[in-house]
Amino acid sequence: MEMTEATVALAALAHPGRLQVFRLLVRAGTDGLAAGEIARQLGIAPSTLSASLALLAQADLVQSRRAGRSIVYRARFDRMAGLMTFLADDCCGGALEVCAPVAAALVRARCGV
Repeated sequence: MEMTEATVALAALAHPGRLQVFRLLVRAGTDGLAAGEIARQLGIAPSTLSASLALLAQADLVQSRRAGRSIVYRARFDRMAGLMTFLADDCCGGALEVCAPVAAALVRARCGV
Protein backbone atom coordinates (compact mmCIF):
# COMPACT_ATOMS: atom_id res chain seq x y z
CA MET A 1 0.00 0.00 0.00
CA GLU A 2 1.26 3.45 -0.90
CA MET A 3 1.31 6.47 1.41
CA THR A 4 -1.58 8.16 -0.43
CA GLU A 5 -3.77 5.05 -0.23
CA ALA A 6 -3.01 4.65 3.47
CA THR A 7 -3.86 8.30 4.12
CA VAL A 8 -7.20 7.98 2.33
CA ALA A 9 -8.03 4.77 4.22
CA LEU A 10 -7.09 6.23 7.58
CA ALA A 11 -9.10 9.39 6.87
CA ALA A 12 -12.15 7.26 6.03
CA LEU A 13 -11.80 5.41 9.33
CA ALA A 14 -11.14 8.58 11.34
CA HIS A 15 -14.77 9.07 12.33
CA PRO A 16 -16.53 7.13 15.08
CA GLY A 17 -19.55 6.27 12.92
CA ARG A 18 -17.55 5.09 9.92
CA LEU A 19 -15.21 3.11 12.13
CA GLN A 20 -18.23 1.49 13.78
CA VAL A 21 -19.63 0.53 10.35
CA PHE A 22 -16.30 -0.88 9.20
CA ARG A 23 -15.80 -2.91 12.38
CA LEU A 24 -19.33 -4.36 12.05
CA LEU A 25 -18.55 -5.39 8.47
CA VAL A 26 -15.28 -6.97 9.60
CA ARG A 27 -17.20 -8.99 12.21
CA ALA A 28 -19.75 -10.00 9.55
CA GLY A 29 -17.00 -11.67 7.53
CA THR A 30 -17.00 -12.33 3.82
CA ASP A 31 -20.79 -12.64 3.58
CA GLY A 32 -21.21 -9.00 4.56
CA LEU A 33 -24.45 -7.33 5.57
CA ALA A 34 -27.29 -5.61 3.77
CA ALA A 35 -27.37 -1.85 4.21
CA GLY A 36 -30.68 -2.04 6.08
CA GLU A 37 -29.25 -4.56 8.52
CA ILE A 38 -26.21 -2.36 9.15
CA ALA A 39 -28.50 0.60 9.87
CA ARG A 40 -30.66 -1.52 12.17
CA GLN A 41 -27.78 -3.00 14.14
CA LEU A 42 -26.02 0.32 14.63
CA GLY A 43 -29.08 2.54 14.93
CA ILE A 44 -27.85 4.80 12.13
CA ALA A 45 -30.11 6.84 9.88
CA PRO A 46 -30.09 5.54 6.28
CA SER A 47 -28.77 8.85 4.90
CA THR A 48 -25.90 8.90 7.40
CA LEU A 49 -25.12 5.26 6.67
CA SER A 50 -25.15 5.92 2.94
CA ALA A 51 -22.61 8.73 3.32
CA SER A 52 -20.41 6.57 5.56
CA LEU A 53 -20.50 3.62 3.17
CA ALA A 54 -19.71 5.90 0.23
CA LEU A 55 -16.58 7.22 1.97
CA LEU A 56 -15.48 3.72 2.97
CA ALA A 57 -16.04 2.51 -0.59
CA GLN A 58 -14.12 5.49 -1.99
CA ALA A 59 -11.23 4.48 0.27
CA ASP A 60 -11.61 0.94 -1.15
CA LEU A 61 -12.21 -0.50 2.33
CA VAL A 62 -15.65 -1.90 1.51
CA GLN A 63 -17.30 -3.26 -1.59
CA SER A 64 -20.92 -3.82 -2.45
CA ARG A 65 -23.03 -6.20 -4.46
CA ARG A 66 -26.70 -6.32 -5.26
CA ALA A 67 -28.68 -9.19 -3.76
CA GLY A 68 -32.26 -8.92 -4.96
CA ARG A 69 -33.56 -5.57 -3.76
CA SER A 70 -30.78 -5.15 -1.18
CA ILE A 71 -27.25 -3.92 -1.46
CA VAL A 72 -24.87 -6.05 0.58
CA TYR A 73 -21.62 -4.53 1.83
CA ARG A 74 -18.54 -6.37 2.93
CA ALA A 75 -15.16 -5.35 4.24
CA ARG A 76 -12.21 -5.57 1.85
CA PHE A 77 -10.00 -7.78 3.98
CA ASP A 78 -7.12 -7.54 1.53
CA ARG A 79 -7.15 -3.74 1.86
CA MET A 80 -7.44 -3.96 5.64
CA ALA A 81 -4.43 -6.28 5.70
CA GLY A 82 -2.56 -3.91 3.40
CA LEU A 83 -3.25 -0.99 5.72
CA MET A 84 -2.21 -2.97 8.79
CA THR A 85 0.96 -4.09 7.04
CA PHE A 86 1.71 -0.52 5.95
CA LEU A 87 1.34 0.70 9.53
CA ALA A 88 3.56 -2.04 10.95
CA ASP A 89 6.14 -2.03 8.15
CA ASP A 90 9.64 -1.51 9.48
CA CYS A 91 8.22 -1.60 13.00
CA CYS A 92 10.73 -0.07 15.39
CA GLY A 93 13.63 -0.64 13.03
CA GLY A 94 13.28 -4.38 13.25
CA ALA A 95 13.36 -4.55 17.06
CA LEU A 96 11.18 -7.63 17.39
CA GLU A 97 10.74 -7.28 21.14
CA VAL A 98 9.11 -3.88 20.63
CA CYS A 99 6.75 -5.11 17.90
CA ALA A 100 5.90 -8.39 19.61
CA PRO A 101 2.71 -6.95 21.22
CA VAL A 102 1.49 -5.81 17.78
CA ALA A 103 2.13 -9.24 16.27
CA ALA A 104 0.47 -10.96 19.24
CA ALA A 105 -2.61 -8.74 18.91
CA LEU A 106 -2.95 -9.66 15.24
CA VAL A 107 -2.70 -13.37 16.07
CA ARG A 108 -5.31 -12.97 18.84
CA ALA A 109 -7.60 -11.24 16.35
CA ARG A 110 -7.60 -14.48 14.33
CA CYS A 111 -7.63 -12.43 11.16
CA GLY A 112 -8.25 -14.77 8.23
CA VAL A 113 -5.96 -12.83 5.90
